[in-house]
Amino acid sequence: MIELARVAGARWAIEETFQTSKGETGLDHYQVRQYTGWYRHITLSMFAHAFLSVIRSKKGVQTQVPSNW
Repeated sequence: MIELARVAGARWAIEETFQTSKGETGLDHYQVRQYTGWYRHITLSMFAHAFLSVIRSKKGVQTQVPSNW
């Protein structure tokens, strides 16, 4: 039961990260044409999200959960 709770908690964090990336770094603004282009877009978007998260944590700004949750 503890393992199930841990996995559910991890999934929530991952879903929240994707939702934030869609809004802040344009994760959902790409129409797939080729794998290479898709992979580059996803990589750049996730890198930008990680960079913004680090900058935000150093400044002490609290993130807000998207309003549609």
